[in-house]
Amino acid sequence: MPHEVHAVVAAKKGAPVGPQMILVPDPGPGEVLVDVLACGVCHTDLHYREGAINDEFPFLLGHEAAGIVEAVGDGVTDLAPGDYVVLAWRAPCGQCRSCRRGRPWYCFDSRNATQPMTLLDGTPLSPALGIGAFAEKTLVAAGQAIKVDPSARPEAAGLIGCGVMAGYGAAVHTGAVGSGDTVAVIGCGGVGNAAIAGASIAGARRVIAVDIDERKLDGATRFGATHTVNSRRTDPVEAVRELTGGHGADVVIDAVGRPETYRQGFSMRDLAGTLVQVGVPDPDMKIELPLIDLFSRGGALKSSWYGDCLPSRDFPVLIDHYLSGRLDLGGFVTETIALDDVEAAFDKMRDGQVLRSVVVL
Repeated sequence: MPHEVHAVVAAKKGAPVGPQMILVPDPGPGEVLVDVLACGVCHTDLHYREGAINDEFPFLLGHEAAGIVEAVGDGVTDLAPGDYVVLAWRAPCGQCRSCRRGRPWYCFDSRNATQPMTLLDGTPLSPALGIGAFAEKTLVAAGQAIKVDPSARPEAAGLIGCGVMAGYGAAVHTGAVGSGDTVAVIGCGGVGNAAIAGASIAGARRVIAVDIDERKLDGATRFGATHTVNSRRTDPVEAVRELTGGHGADVVIDAVGRPETYRQGFSMRDLAGTLVQVGVPDPDMKIELPLIDLFSRGGALKSSWYGDCLPSRDFPVLIDHYLSGRLDLGGFVTETIALDDVEAAFDKMRDGQVLRSVVVL
């Protein structure tokens, strides 16, 4: 019997969003029905609303969520009603060529629920990143629901489902930051601050936050930045070099995703240093670099997709860091809002007023 619930739907490109009623089916084989407790407002949701991901409207927005399992479908053995979960948009299939090679964090056939959620007239909805959690209930594949310690507040816990995991993993997994490393992070929004936190937890001796907004730089110190650079006032490449003995950083993380920040990151690396891009660029952006510099500087240029994470492994670890006080997830929550406030939250996000607005249901 389908469940009639309130949810935030993007009906057409660029149109303001707001709550309306949708239908969520009972779980089928391999699926779970989740009562959503909280869901962060992420830039990716805005990209969906603006048609920058694809044109498969209408979209059911929201994907950075925590909740309680209400029901499980046939064949689901590792989840039960009442389990407290964080939702992941990667659920490794275990069968693709990447999974078979022991690299499930690159899974090429990630699982989603098979049944569609729909408008009341039966129109299928496209759930954002296969989740769709700006809703009182959502339907996901069982592998997308990761059990975590129920002591974690849902408005904080849900954030590891996307932005925090992406930034943390860019430092810890993709960048392989180690004890004693120097790290520069360009862009101090939610993802950038998560990268700063990850680098600090991994043992970096110097974590340099780079941004054009002094307010964001002040906030970055809360997550572990040891030094800050305002790139509106000074050359960030020279500043990072000066802070690293003239050498450059061992690992640079571009959490902005623009050609100019990528070039800065490329140049502020030490010889054989690593540049990690985790900021999402617009599809029409291009980068040009001198080939001789690519050859002579060595090192690695990497992109980080979801922080190269394995949710079943990494989500519980991040929750443990949060509960022990090592990871300030609560610091990412600027405000809590209702479903009716998502459109206003998009405006605040564009203006840089928030790290995260979090919908609480």
